[in-house]
Amino acid sequence: EENVLFSVVVPLYETNEVYLRELIEAVQAQEYKKWELCLVDASRKKRESISALCNEYTQKDSRVRYISVPENKGISANTDYGIRQAKGEYIALCDHDDILLPKALYMMAAAIQESDAEVFYSDEDHLNKRGKHIFPLYKPDWSRDLLYSQMYTCHAFCFKKTIYDQVGGFRSEMDGAQDYDLMLRFSELTDNIRHIPYVLYSWRESETSTAANADAKPYAHVAGLKALNDHLKRRYGEYAEAVETEYPFVYRARFHTLGDKPKVSIIMPMKDHWEMTKQCIDSISEKSTYENYEIILLDNRSEEPETHQWFEKLHKENDRVTLVKADFEFNWSKLNNYGMKYASGDIFIFMNNDMKIISPDWMETLCENAVRDDIGVVGPLLLYEDGTVQHAGIIVGMGGWADHVYKETKLSHTGTPYVSPMVNRNVTAVTGACMAVSRKTIEEIGGFDERFIICGSDVELCIRAYAYGKNNLYTPYVRIYHLESKSRDSYIPEVDFKMSYNCYTPFREMGDPFYNIQLDKKRTAPRESHSKPDFEEIKVQLQRKRLDKVTYDALRQQVDSVDE
Repeated sequence: EENVLFSVVVPLYETNEVYLRELIEAVQAQEYKKWELCLVDASRKKRESISALCNEYTQKDSRVRYISVPENKGISANTDYGIRQAKGEYIALCDHDDILLPKALYMMAAAIQESDAEVFYSDEDHLNKRGKHIFPLYKPDWSRDLLYSQMYTCHAFCFKKTIYDQVGGFRSEMDGAQDYDLMLRFSELTDNIRHIPYVLYSWRESETSTAANADAKPYAHVAGLKALNDHLKRRYGEYAEAVETEYPFVYRARFHTLGDKPKVSIIMPMKDHWEMTKQCIDSISEKSTYENYEIILLDNRSEEPETHQWFEKLHKENDRVTLVKADFEFNWSKLNNYGMKYASGDIFIFMNNDMKIISPDWMETLCENAVRDDIGVVGPLLLYEDGTVQHAGIIVGMGGWADHVYKETKLSHTGTPYVSPMVNRNVTAVTGACMAVSRKTIEEIGGFDERFIICGSDVELCIRAYAYGKNNLYTPYVRIYHLESKSRDSYIPEVDFKMSYNCYTPFREMGDPFYNIQLDKKRTAPRESHSKPDFEEIKVQLQRKRLDKVTYDALRQQVDSVDE
């Protein structure tokens, strides 16, 4: 049933006429028929020919409207002029040289019907000069921290006209990044922003388009930085700021929340292998620029005489280290909970002893995010010794259980078919090999679940933080070598599988919200899945609501009877 009127608003300026015809005909080819196409023309040199072309379509199809802008005031003002005259309840934006794919409005109408969201975005691809569809980007569901890294929501972009009016529309001072600024301001009013996991929009690659050349619009990069900086100040206060990165159109949100230098407790279990632990502690001491920290070293029944000899020297060599005897059977969750009892810090960093620090400001970066009210657990980029990725965030359901996306790939800034590993983004979980969480968060959500023995409780803690309304964060701005072997094959007790099965269920069944059902979950390196989801599967995704505390607590209760 077609009960929603869409206004597809397209600002025109000296538009290529071949492209414009293709765009108009792409809208006319929509499977969903209840739309109007508002062609908002601010051209000067080509005004006559463009108006003639548009009128050729308006005469044949009353849904096509030609709106002449009296004075060219820039893209924000021109688009706003068109939106003010649009009759639709929902606005879909389109650039004058791009293409809406045939299912675009149909999928948006389905998303409106299946959810109560007011803002929508879809997956996208590029259209090259030969007319071939290339470089798809399969996006995650709404990820605030990814938006703080780049304008990932981009196209197709659709919103309710009432929310546009509520934020006051486009701002001309943000020309070049006007869509980014608008999305950031929408995010100040709502988190109910819906992703449609389907390619509905094609960017056309041309010399002046950022689709083909990221350096094509340097002014747009600067406008984006200002839009993000303004938003961060409004949302988080003066201590937040946007900074540039080495990549165009990629930003980094900084939170200078550690002004009073809160204490950090690094909790590190070990059993023998004292040389490895020494190397890890030495790298922390030598590399770290943050100074208010302690290391709680948990000796879990070390047996070798050399280890005990090293323990005797340890405190003389490093007075930040407190050695705690953990004289019980190995249980990773219990060890970390035990370590917290001896820790005096405001922020905990749980860390394996086979690490080697690369980034000097690693502690600041983890902790400035961990203390944010909207963040639960923070994890870094971990690298194998050969420089390939060991951890860049965990996808729950990958490989049937959970795995590290980009594992064993070369580190590079990619834009297809999934988000680059070189930007901050929200994730369902990060690895317990190195994770930061504030004491305040632990007091709110509880510690590690000791029913897990070896693995799984790191992911479970992250899922719990997410269910309690917080987002977890992966950051590539902290780099650490993780010296575990790629071929490491450790025993996993049956109880860990049983616990994981229950706790991971929402994501194993519905997919991880921070991945995409169009991607192959059997592989850690992102690639398109051979088995494409059908419309019913996509509809289920559109109905999906965020996992909440009540639902998740009930799931955890179900595993109370697990027999250890």
